[in-house]
Amino acid sequence: MHIRPLGLEDVPAYLSLRTSLWPGGGADREEVEGLLSRSDQAAFVAEEAGALVGFVEVALRPYAEGCTTSPVGYLEGWYVAPAWRGQGIGRLLVEAAEDWARARGCREMASDAEPGNLLGQEAHRRLGYQEVERLICFRKDL
Repeated sequence: MHIRPLGLEDVPAYLSLRTSLWPGGGADREEVEGLLSRSDQAAFVAEEAGALVGFVEVALRPYAEGCTTSPVGYLEGWYVAPAWRGQGIGRLLVEAAEDWARARGCREMASDAEPGNLLGQEAHRRLGYQEVERLICFRKDL
C-alpha cells in the first residue's frame, strides 16, 4: 500500500472514487483540478498494484466548530473503497492529511460526518477525533 499526493494523471480514477463518496457532485473535474493548484488544499491517494483504492482531501480553514486555534486542518473528504476497508488504509490517509496540516502550522484538525453516516462517525472516533457538535443546516430560496 502506497499513500501519496494526488497527481494530475490520477484524475480519471480519482473522480470515480469521489463519485462513490459524493454521488451528486463527486465527478467535478474542475473542482479536482483546482484542488491540485491551491496551496491551502491537498489530496492524498492510497494506491495498491496501480489502482487507487482510497483518498483524503484536506484543507486549511480559518476556524472549525469546537476548535480554538487558526488555521485548522479540515478533512473535507475521506473514502476507502469497501473491499479495502478494515486494513488501516483510512488511518494512513488521515495521517498523511494530519502531517500536511501540521506542516502548515495547524495545531488542531477537524472534520464532519453526516448524521446518518454511522460508519464514518465510528471511523473518526477510532482515530481519536471527538464529537464536538451536532448541526442541522437550513436554506431557503429567495
